[in-house]
Amino acid sequence: MNEINKVLTVSEITNQIKSVLENQFDEIDVVGEISNFKAHFSGHWYFTLKDANAQISCTMWKGLNNYVFFTPQDGMKVIVKGKITVYPPRGNYQIDVRSMKPAGVGELQLAFEKLKQKLSDEGLFDSIHKKPIPKYPSKIGIVTAIDSAAFQDMKSIASRRYPLAEFVIASCRVQGEGAADEIVESIKLLNSQKNIDLIIIGRGGGSLEDLWAFNEEIVARAIFESKIPIISGIGHEIDFTIADFVSDLRAPTPSAAIELSTPNKTDLFAFIGDFSYYLTDNISRIIDEFKSDINTAVTSYGFRTPLDMIKNNYQSLDNTIFRLNTLFDQFFTFEKNQYTNIESKLKSYDIQKILKRGFVIAKQEGKIIQRLKEFEKAKSLELKFYDGDIKIKND
Repeated sequence: MNEINKVLTVSEITNQIKSVLENQFDEIDVVGEISNFKAHFSGHWYFTLKDANAQISCTMWKGLNNYVFFTPQDGMKVIVKGKITVYPPRGNYQIDVRSMKPAGVGELQLAFEKLKQKLSDEGLFDSIHKKPIPKYPSKIGIVTAIDSAAFQDMKSIASRRYPLAEFVIASCRVQGEGAADEIVESIKLLNSQKNIDLIIIGRGGGSLEDLWAFNEEIVARAIFESKIPIISGIGHEIDFTIADFVSDLRAPTPSAAIELSTPNKTDLFAFIGDFSYYLTDNISRIIDEFKSDINTAVTSYGFRTPLDMIKNNYQSLDNTIFRLNTLFDQFFTFEKNQYTNIESKLKSYDIQKILKRGFVIAKQEGKIIQRLKEFEKAKSLELKFYDGDIKIKND
């Protein structure tokens, strides 16, 4: 039989097409609009990429989609990089997607407005759901990156304003791929702890892309479901995220979040001083009024006879007033000394002061080594001194 007239099986023709397409389109960039997006329980993504005249199926496998910093939505215009593959059992061709990014900032803004409207319609932003912020929190949970400037600013402000507050940090990434999942886990972790009065979610400023983790639906729902009140302090004053709308209170910056969540010790001292002064003054005024009433009574005709007995008790009354004033002065002096001692103890735990005394923090892969058994010789060692850090690589 002549080769040109050879009859091909379905598998043979499909395999030939597969070879041509996969070799010809091994690395391509394609722009289009997402539709029929589905995140399978296996972790893989399946969707269609289309424009006005055509469409093509796409698959993005688990592991690769972990590096996408946003959650794709139907209607979003994206640019995907990948290769054409053919699925022989169905004779379909598709794009095997290796990376994905928004086609522009406008696409992110569109996704932001779409999710904002969806959650607003569900009532997640309604004031009726906002939990009250405690005035004097003793333990504050922090959701941010532990090595960030935002966290350092929050610690500094808290130590100056209200050093009695204890920080419990659930460190996590605050931008890039996987950041939204880590933020959710940190919120859940703090909710599982005891005696945490308040949670602050914070990070410094950045672009819309940098802050996108706080615009993810999973983060919004985790904030809404939190049993502990949450203050959001994300970006700069002009930045707004979905997390800000669903939080119980929005602060324009991480620093402002600390100021909104803690009282100022200067104001507390002033209140105690005023309370002490006016309490003593009011007691003296009340006593003076009663003394006046008593003088009026004892000088009347009916009390002239026992007047001498009452006069004898004047000195006793004066002594009682003096002792009462002394007790109040001693009480408030004692409380002020207690507060000063606590503040001094808290300052003694400042990590920078400990390092200045000659101590060193040893870390491996970002984890503090607390015991010899935790040290692994095969791994690099990071040493943090008071005046700088060094890294010792294992050769």
